[in-house]
Amino acid sequence: MTAQTRRRIFIISVGVIVLAAVVYGFLPKPVAVDEATARRGQFRVTVEEEGRTRVKDRFVVSAPVSGYLRRIALEVGDTVSKGQKVALLDSLRSTVLDPRSRAEAEAAVAAARAALDAAREKARAATADDEYARERRSRMTKLAEDGYIAKDDLDQALAEAKKAEALRLSADAAVVAANADLERARTALGYSAAENQGRAAETVVMRAPVGGKVLKLHRESEGVVSAGEPLLDIGNPHSLEVKVEVLSADAVKLKQGTSVLFERWGGDRPLTGKVQVVEPAGFTKVSSLGVEEQRVNVIVEFTSPAGVLQNLGDGYRLDSSFVIWEEKDVLQVPASALFRKGDGWALFTVENKRAHLREVAVGHRNGLSAEILSGVPEGAFVIVHPDDTVRDGVRVRARK
Repeated sequence: MTAQTRRRIFIISVGVIVLAAVVYGFLPKPVAVDEATARRGQFRVTVEEEGRTRVKDRFVVSAPVSGYLRRIALEVGDTVSKGQKVALLDSLRSTVLDPRSRAEAEAAVAAARAALDAAREKARAATADDEYARERRSRMTKLAEDGYIAKDDLDQALAEAKKAEALRLSADAAVVAANADLERARTALGYSAAENQGRAAETVVMRAPVGGKVLKLHRESEGVVSAGEPLLDIGNPHSLEVKVEVLSADAVKLKQGTSVLFERWGGDRPLTGKVQVVEPAGFTKVSSLGVEEQRVNVIVEFTSPAGVLQNLGDGYRLDSSFVIWEEKDVLQVPASALFRKGDGWALFTVENKRAHLREVAVGHRNGLSAEILSGVPEGAFVIVHPDDTVRDGVRVRARK
């Protein structure tokens, strides 16, 4: 083989290689996708919200009257029995007199004492008039019996005697009233907080309405409290229920007896419960994002064994899952594999390393998975999160 022939062969070979490289470069490359398998298994549709435990029967001990509360010796968690003394309430303490108030009180005492002296003098004068009227009545009675005076004079003497007696009684009553006014004026001075520390105060005893444990102390230190002010809460911390605030759109799906699962409460296994009450009235609550939401309180009763609940207490947080629908053998795919096609749903399956568009009938969805009624067989590979590069018939490869 001549050198010219070899050179031609070499040039032709290089051209073929370059042409093959150019053709290969323009060929479409497989699209990297994430794959999942259509499988059968348990499928559950839930409504998830955060709940908090609370004691079923909570009793609040409040101040029956305004007074001065002594320091409460109980601590949170202490056990109390029914009728046990839990708090003492003394009568309100007197105020301390400032110089102006003291001067006014002393002046009031002096005025009351002068009024009492005046009333006593009036009583002495009324007594003297009464004695004179009685003696005159006696004399006029004897003269009338002997016929020396007319009956009209006798009647006038009797009337004057009764009038004098009434004035004397009125004057005596005025003395009593003036004496009471004096004592009232002295009270402002005698019962000042600075001068009345040694006198005993009336005490109201508050007792536990039921046996249980102290759940909360609203007021521990001594001080003035108003009538109706809560002092402490008492209840059984092992008799618990859960209050869950559910969106009103989800609350209509719940009913009495709906199963509930409690997760992420601190234990190894989920707790179980059932809906006891769906309250008929909702309320407005502003979310952390500033959005107004209509929510409804749902009360859930525990169905787990009582021994498992010993570590829970009042006000503990739980993640609540209300089971709306559940089946054990359901064909399902990840919800992220589905997309809208017209009025229905569709997804891409992987067959022979190519994507194939399939329209499917979708049943229940729970946010993570979707029930497939028809359109995809069990065990088929589906593309998760398909983007615009995935089309029917395009070559694909599993992303590593």
